[in-house]
Amino acid sequence: MNKHLHQSVTTQLANKRIVILGIGITGLSCARFLHRHQISFAVNDSRAMPISPGDFKNQFANNTLSLGQWDSALIAQAEVLIVSPGIDISVPEISHAIAKNCDVIGDIELFCRLSDTKIIAVTGSNGKSTVVSMLNYVGNALGYHVQLGGNIGLPVLDQIDEVDADFIVLELSSFQLETVKSMKALAATILNISDDHLDRHKTIENYAAIKQKIYQNARYAIFNRDDESTKPNENCTNTEQLNFGCDSAQNANFGLADIDGVVHLMDGETALCSLTELPLQGIHNAVNYLAVLALGKCAGWNVAAMLASLITFKGLAHRCEVIETTDGICWVNDSKATNVGATLAAIEGLSPTLKNNKLILIAGGDGKGADFSPLTQALTQHVDYLITLGKDGRAIASLRLPNQASTTTHVETLSAAVSLAKNQANAGDMVLLSPACASLDMFSNYVERGVVFIKSVLTQKEPV
Repeated sequence: MNKHLHQSVTTQLANKRIVILGIGITGLSCARFLHRHQISFAVNDSRAMPISPGDFKNQFANNTLSLGQWDSALIAQAEVLIVSPGIDISVPEISHAIAKNCDVIGDIELFCRLSDTKIIAVTGSNGKSTVVSMLNYVGNALGYHVQLGGNIGLPVLDQIDEVDADFIVLELSSFQLETVKSMKALAATILNISDDHLDRHKTIENYAAIKQKIYQNARYAIFNRDDESTKPNENCTNTEQLNFGCDSAQNANFGLADIDGVVHLMDGETALCSLTELPLQGIHNAVNYLAVLALGKCAGWNVAAMLASLITFKGLAHRCEVIETTDGICWVNDSKATNVGATLAAIEGLSPTLKNNKLILIAGGDGKGADFSPLTQALTQHVDYLITLGKDGRAIASLRLPNQASTTTHVETLSAAVSLAKNQANAGDMVLLSPACASLDMFSNYVERGVVFIKSVLTQKEPV
């Protein structure tokens, strides 16, 4: 950490009127950071009791806490507004109150102003958590001190005063990128773009434009050549570009090639290893591996050493996680697939591994206003039996063909979905929970949904 930079920024903040919007995980980390540096602030949250006033006072002394509604008068006084990612500042109570010269930032932007640690930045609709977790795992295995933050792990401001890191790997959501202005990533990527969070961003074009902010000021921009919307736009200048994709690689880029009937990861024309040597299966995970290798290469990491480490990375919970059972059925927990693109990637990535066995899909929940139609081909051609549930389950079911009505069922609970799947599946078949929806209509989050799925699978009795 550059102590002079850190001190300069904190000194500037000490002379400002600061308001933190939201006192969830991110907001609390911002409050802790400011309090550690004896910088005064106020907190405003529209929820009635996200934190007890007594606990707040014990932690943060005489700093101001305003709860129960957006406090327009307090917001209007702010010279610096630190916004938690889940808060939409376009709501009138906030947007109309923000002063003309107010500096509206998030915790990521504040981190970027405070720290000169080399940043590897990752965004995209799907695969972010897998890619950043692999990067963190690989970087530390190679002997670097690599931190992990952003939309995963500890909030960045809770890590900033730790021992200096060589790199920080940031998983960045569109909500976080909205308030990023001065990040200068060493290497940055957009993995893919598909319908997500359109209830907040309104259009896919606006959503994609927000994602493009990750490339601004980056030394290397790494894009997915299979997805045109990930390619750096005309605003990305003075940045070297690399790409990855499912087809053969050109020059120093990364791709896939069939060698003697086996798919291999490729660095240009150099074969690196076969997919069969790696623990995460499916073409979607092959692309994730390529993204990791491209980002690591731009960070100066040895490609052969990265591969040796990736062979031991076992994947994330609730992301295409295979549940160990004794029934011969392959049960896959992909509860983290909270949007259409994630489910499409799972189906298209896993179905080729089944050969003549059936794929039974459990999907549904709160679609957050998404267009489910991109799933149509996968649901009609690759899914042998579809079980839906939740608020938008029937909308997903409606994409099936009329002659598939007998292999399409809507149920009321996840436990009932597992029970039905158990009765439909034979040894060698796959049952995939990949909802294409958020979980909040039935569960507190995707983790709870995944845990309920696992418990239901492990407690299922043999069909009578």
